[in-house]
Amino acid sequence: MKSIILVGGSGQRLWPLSRDLYPKPLLKLHGAKDFLQNAFELASSVVAPKNIITITNVKHSTATELELKQLYKAPVVLSEPISKNTAAAVASAVTFLKDEKDEVLLFLPCDFSVEDKDAFVKTIQKAKVLANDGYICAIGTKPTSPETGYGYIKAGESIKKGRKILQFKEKPSVETAKKYLKKDNYFWNCGIYIAKKSVLVDALQEHAPEIISGMDISMFDEHNKIKYSFYENLPTISVDYAVIEKSKNLVMVELETTWLDFGSWKSVYDNSEKDKKGNVIHGNVVINNVKNSFIHSGKELVAVSGVDNTVVIETEDAILVCSKKDAQNIDKIVKMLKKQKSNTTVVHKTVFRPWGYYTNLSEGDGWLTKIITVSAGHKLSLQSHNHRLEHWVVLEGNATVILEDKVYELEKRQSIDIPLGAKHSLQNLSQKPLKILELQKGDYISEDDIIRYEDMYGRVK
Repeated sequence: MKSIILVGGSGQRLWPLSRDLYPKPLLKLHGAKDFLQNAFELASSVVAPKNIITITNVKHSTATELELKQLYKAPVVLSEPISKNTAAAVASAVTFLKDEKDEVLLFLPCDFSVEDKDAFVKTIQKAKVLANDGYICAIGTKPTSPETGYGYIKAGESIKKGRKILQFKEKPSVETAKKYLKKDNYFWNCGIYIAKKSVLVDALQEHAPEIISGMDISMFDEHNKIKYSFYENLPTISVDYAVIEKSKNLVMVELETTWLDFGSWKSVYDNSEKDKKGNVIHGNVVINNVKNSFIHSGKELVAVSGVDNTVVIETEDAILVCSKKDAQNIDKIVKMLKKQKSNTTVVHKTVFRPWGYYTNLSEGDGWLTKIITVSAGHKLSLQSHNHRLEHWVVLEGNATVILEDKVYELEKRQSIDIPLGAKHSLQNLSQKPLKILELQKGDYISEDDIIRYEDMYGRVK
């Protein structure tokens, strides 16, 4: 068996922590590891790490690979050129596995966890038996509340160790969800599917030929990046709508442990440890007369008084306040911000990189200032820019600067200019953090104006 982890979605309901360039899979909200790493470890409890494939957008492929390398030295990461939802991702994964016709494939999202890994493994083993018999098997879990943000499965008669799927129900009203909760044949759809590769290929060819018909192994380059021409005209649709819900050979296996979903701030609250008054508190927070609330401070002091069932999320450039019951609607706020072309939906002011991090301070027409912090012993890639020049001032520590073919050693308060198009790099050879003030000037100021030549983190292929 092989496992495919689908690393997608911008996680709009977890804004402002989740952004387009720092999506939900990279967030650490439930322990020391991010959602992506938790999903990889969960998949590793079922199959060997070498048999785990991750597919994500090219914007996140480098970060995905770096995160996974903390767990396994050689992760397989497929990169999609543009987002086309999960149907294209599933079709691409089965195409990549060109020689495994009868291999059973386990598809996992990466925004959930389980309480008992051993029970999860038992559930997947039951589903594998059904998959080997030619079924497409979904994993369901009994609802514990009338949730309107989840999909539901209506189950029928028993089939071996599972149940026949009669119908899928997507995100019902509160009244309908309450009715489902009272019945014993409705389950939350965990978004986990298991089937043989040949069965999935047949289903894709029958129900979504416009997606898979033009795919072949030539769509991947030598670095597992998918060529744009194969994705350009594909429909944007989930595998649930395109294939799963149209298939006839559907069964469900009930999850034998508690399913922990993290799709909204309410679900994060529900699955987090609480204090005596039902509060979940992260960061620099002071509260008075607060009950049943989720309060997160990323940097600044957050003081809250006299509220109940409230979500407060603070970041450097945005603050969210909403009732817990309205947490499913945060994506509407994000859509409004996107229409306003707000950068708060795209990237944080502080952006983490494998060598350290940078914080954007201020920007205007043709200029940007930031503080760059390089960790001890780390180095930025050897790179150049086509549209901007830079001026660096050392604030703390000692900088080793490579500029074209020369090496410069700079101390505190010393500076250097990086001309347009010049090859350059910044390195911290000391045992203390290096901080520099960077001023960028040019006709185009963007993080994608980088040409890399050498990189110690594998970002140059």
